[in-house]
Amino acid sequence: MANYLAQFQSIKSACDHIVISVEDVSDLWPTVKSAFEKRLPFKTASLNNKTRNPVLVEKLPAEFILTTDARLRSRFPQEQLLFWFREPYASIVLVTCEILAGDVLDDLDEFKSILKPRLKLIVQNDEREWFIVFVSKAHPNNDQATKMAKKVYAKLEVDFSSKKRERCCKLDIHGPEPNFWEDLESKIIESIRNTLDRRVQFYEDEIRKLSEQRFMPIWNFCNFFILKESLAFMFEMAHLHEDALREYDELELCYLETVKNMTGKQREFGGVEHGDEEAALLNFGNKALTQIVQDDSFREFEFRQYLFACQSKLLFKLNRPFEVAARGYTFIISFSKSLTEHENILPFCMREVWIITACLALINETSSNYNEGLAASDIEKEFYRLLGDLYSLCRVKFMRLAYIIGYGSDMERSPVNSASLSMLPWPKPSVWPSVPPDASSELILQATPRVKHFGIQRKPLPLEPSVLLREANRRRASLSAGNLFEMFDGRSAIDGSGSDATLRMPSLNKVQTIAMSRTNSSPGFDGSIDRPMRLAEIFVASEHALRQTISNPNLWKSLSSVEEFEQKYLELTKGAADNYHRSWWKRHGVVLDGEIAAVFFKHGNFDLAANSYEKVCALYSGEGWQDLLAEVLPNLAECQKILNDLAGYLSSCVRLLSLEKGLFSIKERQAFQSEVVSIAHSEMKHPVPLDVSSLITFSGNPGPPLVLCDGDPGILSVTVWSGFPDDITLDSLSLTLTATYNADEGAKALKSSTATVLKPGRNTITVDLPPQKPGSYVLGVLTGQIGHLRFRSHSFSKVGPADSDDFMSYEKPTRPILKVFNPRPLVDLAAATSSPLLINEAQWIGIIVRPIDYSLKGAILHIDTGPGLKIEESHVIEMESYIDVSQCAADIASSNSAQQNGCSLADNKDFERLSLDDGRIQLPDWASNVTSILWIPVCAINNNLARGSSTVNPQRQSIVDGMRTIALKLEFGVSHNQIFDRHSLFPSLFQSFRYHFRTIAVHFGDPFHVSTRVADKCNGDTLLLQVILHSEVKATLTIFDAWLDLQDGFVHTGKSDGRPISGFFPLVISPTSRAGILFSICLGDTTAEVEDAAVQPDSILNIRYGICGDRTAGAHPPVNSESNGSEGSRQDLIFRSALVLQRPVLDPSLAVGFLPFPSDGLRVGQHVNMKWRVERLKEFDQNKDSQCNNEVLYEVNANSDNWMIAGRKRGHVSLPTDQGSRIVISVLCVPLVAGYVRPPQLGLPDIDQANISCNPPGPHLICVLPPAQSSSFCIPA
Repeated sequence: MANYLAQFQSIKSACDHIVISVEDVSDLWPTVKSAFEKRLPFKTASLNNKTRNPVLVEKLPAEFILTTDARLRSRFPQEQLLFWFREPYASIVLVTCEILAGDVLDDLDEFKSILKPRLKLIVQNDEREWFIVFVSKAHPNNDQATKMAKKVYAKLEVDFSSKKRERCCKLDIHGPEPNFWEDLESKIIESIRNTLDRRVQFYEDEIRKLSEQRFMPIWNFCNFFILKESLAFMFEMAHLHEDALREYDELELCYLETVKNMTGKQREFGGVEHGDEEAALLNFGNKALTQIVQDDSFREFEFRQYLFACQSKLLFKLNRPFEVAARGYTFIISFSKSLTEHENILPFCMREVWIITACLALINETSSNYNEGLAASDIEKEFYRLLGDLYSLCRVKFMRLAYIIGYGSDMERSPVNSASLSMLPWPKPSVWPSVPPDASSELILQATPRVKHFGIQRKPLPLEPSVLLREANRRRASLSAGNLFEMFDGRSAIDGSGSDATLRMPSLNKVQTIAMSRTNSSPGFDGSIDRPMRLAEIFVASEHALRQTISNPNLWKSLSSVEEFEQKYLELTKGAADNYHRSWWKRHGVVLDGEIAAVFFKHGNFDLAANSYEKVCALYSGEGWQDLLAEVLPNLAECQKILNDLAGYLSSCVRLLSLEKGLFSIKERQAFQSEVVSIAHSEMKHPVPLDVSSLITFSGNPGPPLVLCDGDPGILSVTVWSGFPDDITLDSLSLTLTATYNADEGAKALKSSTATVLKPGRNTITVDLPPQKPGSYVLGVLTGQIGHLRFRSHSFSKVGPADSDDFMSYEKPTRPILKVFNPRPLVDLAAATSSPLLINEAQWIGIIVRPIDYSLKGAILHIDTGPGLKIEESHVIEMESYIDVSQCAADIASSNSAQQNGCSLADNKDFERLSLDDGRIQLPDWASNVTSILWIPVCAINNNLARGSSTVNPQRQSIVDGMRTIALKLEFGVSHNQIFDRHSLFPSLFQSFRYHFRTIAVHFGDPFHVSTRVADKCNGDTLLLQVILHSEVKATLTIFDAWLDLQDGFVHTGKSDGRPISGFFPLVISPTSRAGILFSICLGDTTAEVEDAAVQPDSILNIRYGICGDRTAGAHPPVNSESNGSEGSRQDLIFRSALVLQRPVLDPSLAVGFLPFPSDGLRVGQHVNMKWRVERLKEFDQNKDSQCNNEVLYEVNANSDNWMIAGRKRGHVSLPTDQGSRIVISVLCVPLVAGYVRPPQLGLPDIDQANISCNPPGPHLICVLPPAQSSSFCIPA
């Protein structure tokens, strides 16, 4: 079968579409040919793919060929089976009825005897897909001919069509059938589909048989290839490109599995012919298959490229250039490994040349076949990424070729070039080429290396994996030890880094050029001795060998000179960068922009170079790649300086200083700083703003923020970190403060009045802080000026561990540096005690002054008393230090010795007497930072007599009656700009606001509260009256004497002086306790003994007492007694209280009774008559009050939610004055709710309750039933 390879290839090139045979029985083809060929190609065709799934094919090409054509008749049976894909896929039989006679058929006998047998003979081949086209030439006006044509066609349908398939169609030349062409096309497509299915099955069976034998010795890959590609080609002819691509993929896998990876048989790789170095992975017709065949297989070099070319052709037809690029890049990488394995038999550097040409071919073809905007966005970006990878791969290989022919010194030793080339191995030929004998003597001048800006001396980055000199000489045919000094061209030192850069470049101390001979001869050596090659000779030898390898004139032209090399290098780099910019990998594009910038910089295009360098520096800086940034940033700075871009140049210098210190030496960093300082102090037309955030950082000092109050100035301390290597003087410096809680508040600048010198590292500076508004402030921006240069920094220092307050980062909120408090209390003014003081007596009021982390030096307290309270100005005001007794007690409890603590209020106290000047008190300096208490003598005035409580007068005096207020205003602060207005009713609660008026409330009261009760009713009218004294103060009260002045109607029994019957005086009453005094009284005559004597309405209780108390706890002896009295003397005080005594009512005069309800009960909404009976129990006494006369006022009280009163709720009724007279009061009521409710009550407002006897008493609760159920009926009219 392999013998048919040449014929197979010729058939493929000649036949690329489907063939439809035409059997012209009646010589009709010339007549209908043009009409048939107009239908080609078929617009739509439904075919089955390999998996028998229908696929809609558009514009299916085909060709009609007569069976008498030589292309169909000159085929042998074996050829027809082997190349079955080229056989017709459908057969059309053209017949007509005029073949039987010249005019018209008389009957159908001749059709049966002549036409039918001939048609049977034609269609007897079962493998052919055929159908009959009956062409009618009958004119429409000839009815007999028309009828006979119809009869013949009907007979054809009966004989050759069946229920399963219609095989006949009729074409009327003079009047064509309306659906003939659709019917014809459907029958052709059906025939093609059936033929295709049958042939696919045949090829699959044959391929399966050969696949089962692929690991046997009889395996022949050529036979398998012919069958597999015949199937793929048949799919391609049918425009089933997906199936054809799948067949080529399987063919490639089978080749790699059975041919390439099988060991044992040595096969030729190929690629040794001239021109093979130019990739043919997209040119499937580069070589004929017969040229690459080897025994029963093909050479790998040509065959794998052929398979990829076929796959690419199908992918382009499928409009998938993206997949061509993806597959192509993978194929180049994998195929380069095969080239590496056979590098010793291939021409010199053929691998690099082949990769370059393959990448360029892929780029050109895929770019030309790609329609931008049709694919999805992610697919499009990935496509450009692949093109960028192809450009990059081609660029790296091109640089390797340029390096080995001597262009290494013209390459930029950048990080990206070093990373790519230092990892790329050298070519590994079996023998490194030698310098040809006819090579002309050439001199190569070593270029003096360019000195970097700022005098930066850095070790050049390598562009090679190892020393080329050593690698080349190691691969020489016979290598002698040679003279190492001569190998390195007489140089005195060898850099041990393995870099050829030091071998090409002279020392920096040598500025003269060195001439190298590129000939094979050198002094001191005999030409017959195989000595080591020198580097210049290696370059010359490589160039001549490479010239023999490269057959592409354009590629060789790009390597012919430095200018051509740079042009091609720039083209490849731009191509990679542009495609990366349009893909996902934009950072790769930016990095390659740096390589383009190096070329621009070399040729003096500093503007373009600076633009590209800025992109690269921005990328490296954003990613934190400081090592890479240190390589590029000096170049950007040099471009900016040449372009006189002062702002950019200064910014680059600052960024160089901001890099890690280990990247540059001290001298280099000092050079950066000197550039900044020199430009700053030079004559500048326009001051340049400079951002030094990466170099000068700042933060607040460790610890809590500075705390000030509203309106107070201060001094702010800030830590500034300098990244300059030397001291630098800042002519001016300012800091901005930003309020954190007020977005509308603008930043406030704090300026330093003097020049500031920053040392390297940490510096602490202080600035004057004017008064600020209340709020929390953070550092905003640090600005200043160095000469004519304005700088700005908005970066915070990152000092200390991450979990400390000193650590500043952008991941957490900025720590406040200043807090100005308005809501925070700066001082607390509170009353010393909340216990009542004595009213109408001079008492000390204690005001506790407690500064809260704020100095009260020079403070002035304004005092303004409220109504009913006055200051005893005849006495001085006392001030002493204050110690919290509760806190002191806690300290004593926690200590082992109470004496060592010394928490007595009298110990270690500051004391001072002050005077009141126009309501103001100047506080002493010792009280500015300690808690102190101010004692002010006051007297609360109350002219009302205290009244006791009893059953007659149960009301007790309100605590508000003894409340007095004091308004306090405290002026303090640096300039008395803080005003504290204390207006708290409760000493434990306070607030400090600038203009907030409230007062301190002090409680004044009587020492006793008096209540009375009748302890016992003795015989006759004698009563024992108990007077109970309740202590109202936190002090010890001593009663020395007490007497009672009785009101009219009561007299004392026994003693006439009004003293109590008990004489246990003095009587001591402890704080908050009580004591009782008994008086014996009786009812007296109410008639006045003297007509003109005044009647006393109330009884007066007189008590002479003394008080013992501490002013820190509450009530205490009056101020006069404390100041004038001597030890052991006492001052008696008098307390008077009014008592109301009422004569008892012994017998009631009226009786009120509640009459029962009806027996049927109460219901909601039902009227009920409430009745009460009022009866007089004794006769009316004319000398008594008129409350029991014949007119009685009544009032009915009821809950409005439960009852509705339908009658009069209030009125007068007539009740005779005779004993036993009675009357019934009735009121109509309606209950509103169901349940147990309280009934209405009858009251007599004008009669005391003691004169009324309820007999029987009224019910407490009564039961009210729900309303009765009701129904409604509709009565018809």
